[in-house]
Amino acid sequence: MNMHLGGTLGLVAHVATAATAGAQQSAWPQHALDRPPPPVVAPAAVQPLVAPPADAVVLFDGGLLAAWQAADSAGGPARWRISSGAIEVVPGAGGIRTRRSFGDVQLHVEWMSPLPAQGAGQDRGNSGVFLMGQYEVQILDSWHSTTYPDGQAGAIYGQLPPLVNASRQPGRWQSFDIIFRHPEFDGERLTVPARMTVFHNGLLVHEDAVLQGPTTHQRRAPYVAHPRRLPISLQDHGHKVRFRNIWVRELAPLVH
Repeated sequence: MNMHLGGTLGLVAHVATAATAGAQQSAWPQHALDRPPPPVVAPAAVQPLVAPPADAVVLFDGGLLAAWQAADSAGGPARWRISSGAIEVVPGAGGIRTRRSFGDVQLHVEWMSPLPAQGAGQDRGNSGVFLMGQYEVQILDSWHSTTYPDGQAGAIYGQLPPLVNASRQPGRWQSFDIIFRHPEFDGERLTVPARMTVFHNGLLVHEDAVLQGPTTHQRRAPYVAHPRRLPISLQDHGHKVRFRNIWVRELAPLVH
């Protein structure tokens, strides 16, 4: 796998593959509150900027929102604000999505939970990164805050908790580095499920995780055939989460 995660990967410790496999095969119901939470592992205290490599498509570098549009069906201009070189969610404005569509990617996103922290559980710094607009890596303020494990920061929402809770406190920059492989279909039939490897603040939280279907809340839905390329989207969940330094590398398809 061709990965250029800058100095981020130097922080990654060894994580047992068996733990990942166990999570993928779990029979826990969605959003189970009695599911064991992942252990807390403190990441490095400071989040350095990870510069985009030469072949990256830069989606936000502190300037304009030209690469984004409103996530609703009409499209139109993205209605979030830019402040101090970061994008900030405007609660109630709706999500945003990329104007370009992507398939298999390496995605780097930096984000910050609001300070001071307000609310609890899912009502605390909530947002999300959606690959192809429908496969979510959860953004949440999970610093000394609890919720159902498959909905905490770094979870593949509603499916797989992260291997560890690598959250920083609100008001500090955090990062996701996501390797995403889109699902394959033969007509309407799923032939290869989507997969993700995810690093949260430099710590491995999903290793080649097999997705059970698109992201849903309080239910699990089956795959529905869709195009091989779709936009990446960021969620408006009513909290002023901030984003910066977003870039993506398109990956060559795997040979199955």
